[in-house]
Amino acid sequence: MNDNVNHPKHYISSNGLEAIDVIDAFTQDLDGLEAVYTAQVIKYVLRWHDKNGVEDLKKATWYLNRLVLSLESSKDKEPQNKSNR
Repeated sequence: MNDNVNHPKHYISSNGLEAIDVIDAFTQDLDGLEAVYTAQVIKYVLRWHDKNGVEDLKKATWYLNRLVLSLESSKDKEPQNKSNR
């Protein structure tokens, strides 16, 4: 029986590994938007072939761009090291 709520097919690899476990493992040390954006990129990249094709890859790209912009923005706000002045 297919369980689209708890174990959707498009989130399970052929060897039984579930996307949620991969996401948990790779975002456990991240906080806030870094965790959210990273999780979304992983999710869409893992499912693209079995669900929405190129549309999911575009969604992954959108979230990846948001992550990059967020990281660049936070880097610009960091205080400069005195030795770098």
